[in-house]
Order: sequence, then C-alpha cells, then structure tokens
Amino acid sequence: MVYQFVAGRATARPSRNAEKGRSKPMNAQDSQLAAFRAEAREWLAKNFPKSLTGKRDVLMDIAPRYPEGEDWAAWKTAMGDKGWGTPTWPTEYGAGGLSRQEAMILDDEIERIGAFNPIVGMGVNMLGPTLLEFGTDEQRAQHLPLVVRGAVNWCQGYSEPGAGSDLASLKTKAEDKGDHYLVNGQKIWTSGSMYADWCFCLVRTSNDHKHEGISFLLIDMHSPGVEVRPITLISGKQTFAEVFFTDVKVEKGNLVGDLRQGWTIAKRLMQHERNGIGARKVSVGELRPVHEVAKEYIGTDDQGRLSDYDLRARIARHQMWERAQRLTVARVVEESKQGPSEATSVMKNAGSVSIQTREELLMEIMGNRGIGWEGDDYLPVEIEQTRQMLQNKANSIYGGTYEIQANIISKRILGMLDHQ
Repeated sequence: MVYQFVAGRATARPSRNAEKGRSKPMNAQDSQLAAFRAEAREWLAKNFPKSLTGKRDVLMDIAPRYPEGEDWAAWKTAMGDKGWGTPTWPTEYGAGGLSRQEAMILDDEIERIGAFNPIVGMGVNMLGPTLLEFGTDEQRAQHLPLVVRGAVNWCQGYSEPGAGSDLASLKTKAEDKGDHYLVNGQKIWTSGSMYADWCFCLVRTSNDHKHEGISFLLIDMHSPGVEVRPITLISGKQTFAEVFFTDVKVEKGNLVGDLRQGWTIAKRLMQHERNGIGARKVSVGELRPVHEVAKEYIGTDDQGRLSDYDLRARIARHQMWERAQRLTVARVVEESKQGPSEATSVMKNAGSVSIQTREELLMEIMGNRGIGWEGDDYLPVEIEQTRQMLQNKANSIYGGTYEIQANIISKRILGMLDHQ
C-alpha cells in the first residue's frame, strides 16, 4: 500500500501488485469482515438519529453530559444495549466482543455517516481496560456493565497540590480500619469530578516506601466526607476541580489489585490515558480541516490554492504530521494490548504537538475573528475556537507533562541514563 496526498489528506491507493491481485476471491476472513460491514451499516442506518449528524462537538468526553431530547437518549441507549460503545470488551459485560478488525470497520462506518460513539469518558478509556486486567470478578461485574451502557461517570484521583509531576509523593492516606479503609486527603486538577459518580484513586497505605506504599482504591463520590470545588480555567470553562476527602469510608472490596500494588496499576492506567490523549480528535470549536477554514478566511488564487503560499506549506506539513501520528497511534494501541508499552509517551507528546499546532494555525487563519471572547460581533464557532485554543494549551500538561514524557522516552526507549 502506498499513500498519495489529495486535497490535504492522505489517501491509500493500491500498489501495482495489489491491483494485479484484485481478481482473487475473498478468503473466509475477508468474507466475514465484509458481512460485518454490511451488518454495521444497516444497524447504524436504522438506529442513528439523523438529527444528531455532525453534533459530536456538544458531547463532553471527560465527563459525559448529554443534551436533553429523545434522539440523544435513544442513540445512547441503542449503542449501550448493542455493546458497540465498548466494541472490543467481552460480551459477558454487555459489550461488543468484536475483533480489532471489526471494531475498525465499525469506526469507519460510524464516521462515514457523520455519527459518533456516545459512550465516552474515563470509565471507557481508562478504568475499564484497567479493571479487565487487574480487577476481581466482582469488581468487573459491578462496574463494567454500567460503563458499557454509559450509566455512570468516573473521575481520576491522582494529582495532589504537592504531587503533580512527582506523583509518587502523594499524601492522601487510607487507613486500615478492619472492615473498611478511612480516606483523608486532597486531590487537584480532578477532571470531571463535579459530575462523577465514582473515582479511581491513588492513596497511601504505607509510609515505609515511596512507590510501594501506594494502593489503588475505587471511591464512591456520593460518600459522606467527599467535597468537590470546581476550578475555572483560562478558557472560562470548569472541567476539573479540587476534591477533599474527610474521613471517607471505603469498603475493602474496592481495593483493586493487591495492597501496595497501586503504582504498578497506576502506570498501566496512564498508558491507556496517554493513548487516549494521543488519539484524541478535535470535537469542540472549528471542526473542519484546517485548509478548508483557510480558504474561507484567507481566500484562494486563480488556481484555487491558498493565496498565502507559506501558510499553505505549513498547513500541508501539519496535516502530514497529523495523519502519520494517527496511523502510528492505531499501531501503538494494538501493540499495547499485548502488555505495557512506553511508546504511549511518544504518542502523548505527538498528540499534544498535533492539536496545539492545529489550534495555533486556526488562530492565525482567523486573524481578528480568532480573538473573540463573547458578543454578537463573532460567530459562535469563532468564540468557541478561541476558548478551545486556550484550553488545549493544557494538552502538554495533563496525563503527564511533555517534559516527563520526554524523560520516559529517553530512559526507557532510547536507553539513555542519567549522568551524575
């Protein structure tokens, strides 16, 4: 397979050898995948409300909030009941049980008609895969079916005021009280915690060791003693908060993995998180390809090209980077299913660069129209784009800062050692 760039995007065209082999009959696997594509296409045509076409941007990934209306409720219910919101998870939890190839086909068909997956959030991208690997049968049976249906929201209790990049220095304490743990402490930058039902939380269960003294607890956010205080971002939005735990009782059965195994589990979960950040698509603000926006705001020459040739070159370079990054994400996600992979740090940094470059290009392209904050002088999408550009500055911070990821890459992938 070779790639050619057409209208700012990479498209695959068969090689000559592939063209020669087109007349070959499909094997059993190809036939099965073709049948699944037909099934998915038919099901989506029947169940996806056309009124929601292209409205992915109003759904918040981190803390899913669904607009009111019968169509939104019907689409969420349909995908949850079908299990296709979590397509590759086991069917025993109500999920899809699809193969990787089938899940990719489903994603293609969803995108083809302007639909989207309404089952989103940290329960899907982070906790679910972690429970499948480290959770008990009881924990998986209790929590995964709810995640599959989008019936519960999760947040991540990791960072603390004195434990950000050096997360292992966290101080939130869980004391063993015989039949339960008693949790006291504070978390910060807790995304979506103001909407969350549950929190997967790192707590200190021993002071004897820095890393080995950490455990992984599931905490009901509706428990007495949990207080959430939202934080306003530079974008004007409130997407995360600080969380206080004061004598919060947590059942012993909510310990994931063994006592003091929390750091190992946390690292694995962060790989799922970084995969998600690296693969994240733009869902708020200006959703069109950058070159299309540029043609509208800047104009074209007599050959239909952007009149600013320098900007044209930078847009093409960004779109090539973006395409290569997404293809690599797909490969890394597949490889990570076989076990931990430090390549997720590469994808996290690459994804941050990609989305921030896109935002900066759009600001440049929009000019005066790209600095609107409020009022009727600007289009709603222009105001949203301005705010989103500011919010996406955090992409290189959350999930582990750009610098922390660079350290992981240098040490664990490139084999570089610290020099004293």
